[in-house]
Amino acid sequence: MLQEILNGFDLFLSMQNVLAIVAGMFIGIVIGAIPGLSSSMGIALALPFTYGMNPISAILLVVGIYKGGMFAGSISAILIRTPGTPGNICTLLDGWPLSQKGQSRKALDIALYSSVVADLASNLALILFAAMIASFALQFGPAEYFWLMTFSLTIVTSVAGDSLFKGLVSAVLGLLLATVGLDLIYGNPRFTFGMLEFSGGVSFVPLLIGLFAIPEVIDFYLRKQSGLIHGSRSGSALTLAEFRSCLPTIFRSSAIGVGIGAIPGVGATAASFLSYSLAKRSSKHPETYGKGEIDGVAAAEAGNNAVAGATLIPLLALGIPGDVVTAVMIGAFLIHGLSIGPSLFQTQGDTVYAIFFGIMLSSIAMLILGMLSMRLFARISDIPRHILMPGLLMFCVFGTYAIQNSHFDILVMFAAGFLGFFMMKIDLPVPPFLIAFVLGPSFEDNLRRTILVAHGDYSVFFNSYICWFFAALTVLSVGYGVLSSRRSGSSVEETAENNTGHSA
Repeated sequence: MLQEILNGFDLFLSMQNVLAIVAGMFIGIVIGAIPGLSSSMGIALALPFTYGMNPISAILLVVGIYKGGMFAGSISAILIRTPGTPGNICTLLDGWPLSQKGQSRKALDIALYSSVVADLASNLALILFAAMIASFALQFGPAEYFWLMTFSLTIVTSVAGDSLFKGLVSAVLGLLLATVGLDLIYGNPRFTFGMLEFSGGVSFVPLLIGLFAIPEVIDFYLRKQSGLIHGSRSGSALTLAEFRSCLPTIFRSSAIGVGIGAIPGVGATAASFLSYSLAKRSSKHPETYGKGEIDGVAAAEAGNNAVAGATLIPLLALGIPGDVVTAVMIGAFLIHGLSIGPSLFQTQGDTVYAIFFGIMLSSIAMLILGMLSMRLFARISDIPRHILMPGLLMFCVFGTYAIQNSHFDILVMFAAGFLGFFMMKIDLPVPPFLIAFVLGPSFEDNLRRTILVAHGDYSVFFNSYICWFFAALTVLSVGYGVLSSRRSGSSVEETAENNTGHSA
């Protein structure tokens, strides 16, 4: 094994490999910062250009695009309230309020540093614990996935805002929208209203862009007529003391991201929501979350970026893609004759370790490129909003159309935009809606698969320690959410009584 590590280091030591990981990271940052463009799209476009490269450089290029895109999605989430990727939804909950307060530079800094620490943690987990974590992930069947999704859905109690009832209403609407399309088991159309465009369900990226970006554009032009426009400044950089205060959250969220990323099919979005929810619940000041809390940005970004390295664990160790991006990444391995799975470590161990050395370098590349570009990105918030908003609308339309070259997706985006604006006006929180929409299909699919496999024997839902573990977490999470809602309601009533007493 030591000889394979040394051989891998020799294979990695070439300028082409270094340039490949740096170029991939740069491409990923550019793609991730543009709403609507995704890492999977960037990798798919880059694959033809890897034919003339050696296998190690080719893999490192696509890995760099993946990791760079994951981090850069926070940029648009913080600056223009539009997540670059679904995994950055939680980032905007506190990143956007920080930007509105004129502290966008601070939000971008903590997003970068959290991403780098989490990425480094996931890389170390990939190298040191790949076999162990992959064997644990293999123990997940439909019942285990069902309880994991059930526990993840309870996160809506943490992001529901001031009203748990409104949060639940929003989540129910998201679950209903997630049922549009073909039935996951039998293939029957549901709520498509005879429109073939809805056969595959409502496209997620147009919905995501519409719910977050378009309401800001609509609100801007409505406010413009009344002369209420105000700008924001990039603000000061993150201090060392602020970063240190976020370290416990970053480490905890990194561990969550690694664990979630090693389970095929769950992904960065669930990891980000779980990390954010736990950070809020363990905070001494949970009321500051959603109003510009840097700890919230740190939790979200550490959670989703820790997934990036961990998803490679089932891919390399078992040949199972951890998410959509790693599924596309399989193409790079096949093009260069690398058979992923256990045999990869036995037959081409030196190549694997060369890739590992490049993956470790990716964290350094992310830090350097992120710091070089941070000042430039932070200045976006200084652009006059009468110039920024039309540009934002153009990018939204371009990014939405580029996914499937579909005009229908643009209509979906605008419809979601008006829905988001309506929800904003009646104070109905959007995050629970999206959580339910993202997790709903997986929840339904695993519930029905478990029942079909068990032939009506419902004890199958409790046939493993993993099921019991996530069932207990679900009960605790729901109980905590209800208690927190009652406490916040009581505090609001006390505040109102005090204000009434003072006015009297």
